[in-house]
Amino acid sequence: MNRNAGVHEKGTFTLQNAINNIKEDPNYSKAGAIALFIGVVRGETLDEMSDKVEKITIEAYEEKANQVLTEISSDLQQKHGIVSVQIHHLQGEFKVGDELVYVAVAGAHRTDIFPVLREAVERYKSEVPIFKKELITTKKGEASEYWVSEKHHH
Repeated sequence: MNRNAGVHEKGTFTLQNAINNIKEDPNYSKAGAIALFIGVVRGETLDEMSDKVEKITIEAYEEKANQVLTEISSDLQQKHGIVSVQIHHLQGEFKVGDELVYVAVAGAHRTDIFPVLREAVERYKSEVPIFKKELITTKKGEASEYWVSEKHHH
């Protein structure tokens, strides 16, 4: 498992783990700031604002997801002023409000890290084979379950 990026079963990896990974980087002394993005489960669907999300299941094509997450992380770490890029996606069953993904970027200056944080988030959303199944209650009170492609949700 790459220390900087990967897919983890829910409960086995926390935001603190991502921060610890950054602090253990040999170049950590060059960092002046860490910026964080935490993706959480939203309580309503994007398509139909009145549908209520009850729970979601995240499944990754693990080998490929780990490879792509690692590539994005390594790629962005080459940028000017960047010390460490962490991208960790959780998988399993989640309730509304649960944390799903941690992206953390450490760098010399805040002006270096915010654009890279944004790029890391956009890239994992568009490039990584992670699939989301939503269990929703429609406005008529009916339960419905379906797979959602992250790629369509920008």
